[in-house]
Amino acid sequence: MNDPVLDHDEEFEDEDVAASVIPLSDPDMTSVELAAVDGVMRSALLSHGPVAEEFEQAFAAYLGRRYAIAVPSGTIGLALILTALKIGPGDEVIAPSYSWRETAQAIAAVGATPVFADIDYWSGVLTATKAEAKITPKTRAILAGNTNGHPADWSSLRELADKHGLKLVEDSTEAIGSKYKDALVGTFGDAAVFDFSQPSPLTCGEGGMIVTDDSVLAMAIKRRRAHQPEERASVSITSDPALQAQMSDIAAAIGLAQLGRIEEILEKRRTVEHLYTKHVQSFEGIKPPYIAPDVTEVNWFLYVVHLGTRFSRSSLDAIVEDLGVEAVEAAAYCNPLHLQRHYVDRGSRRGDLFVTEKVADRAVALPFHCHLNENQIEFIVATMKDASVNVGAGAAIY
Repeated sequence: MNDPVLDHDEEFEDEDVAASVIPLSDPDMTSVELAAVDGVMRSALLSHGPVAEEFEQAFAAYLGRRYAIAVPSGTIGLALILTALKIGPGDEVIAPSYSWRETAQAIAAVGATPVFADIDYWSGVLTATKAEAKITPKTRAILAGNTNGHPADWSSLRELADKHGLKLVEDSTEAIGSKYKDALVGTFGDAAVFDFSQPSPLTCGEGGMIVTDDSVLAMAIKRRRAHQPEERASVSITSDPALQAQMSDIAAAIGLAQLGRIEEILEKRRTVEHLYTKHVQSFEGIKPPYIAPDVTEVNWFLYVVHLGTRFSRSSLDAIVEDLGVEAVEAAAYCNPLHLQRHYVDRGSRRGDLFVTEKVADRAVALPFHCHLNENQIEFIVATMKDASVNVGAGAAIY
């Protein structure tokens, strides 16, 4: 195992446990990543080059997909996928509202309309049944995510997409390493997108990766991503202008090093998860996070605690604020997209997606990364328990 760059493992004394902020995320960087960046910094090329191409090849091999295309972010990656699929103004894409906002923004960015569907109460993922209820003659694609690391029911979603002649796009920005029916996420959609910004287990600062097995789609995405250096003499402003949306070799070097250590990183995070589970059991009525029958492995993106129905959104906000006072960074896991101003101005209203709203109002994301020790986790859980009592709602339950 590699020595960390900084010693994050010094045990907190009980009286000093909150002396410094416990961050929501903290990337696992070692001398391996430092050496990789140093190698690029000493080279003649910092922009997209051989290291980025090596990262693409390694990532495709990791998933067993034919093509991997490195991009600056998952959001740009999704926009490139939709554009390559000729999805734009007048088209609709079904997506969950229980998601990171940039996901839906990519749909709007290409001129299409996101149509939000509700989620499964237990797993938090978009279901085929709820997606099918939103299909109209304008629907071109279904965008489903592996929410907080929990894979969606990809067999049902694939069947639905094929039944209606729709494209299936997989949002794996929160789920690297998770498995559905023994297969890694990122292998189920016509195309899938990953994001490597924090708090992803694999992070290179900012970056993302598109994967697909479709050679025509891969070529269309690459044409839109950037022109090749040998095309400098040609200015081509057509229906497919290039966006200069590549990943630098510096970011790729970090990503490639992290990919080589991904199992080690995920195993460290599983240890932290087990420590959380141990201490969270002190909450009356807490149950382990739900894992669906066909899900082989879940690597959680964040450690999310679901509060009981006696809690409200204001209770959640008060708990997050109390944790902040004690120098623990926490956040509401999701602010439903359909309730944000852009979509409210276009007709969305509270009550449209009952399950999404109910779950989002009570989902608290706690610090989750490799550098947490048991004293810190015990302190985080105890502080949250006190905060839940302070808001007058009693114990936190699923």
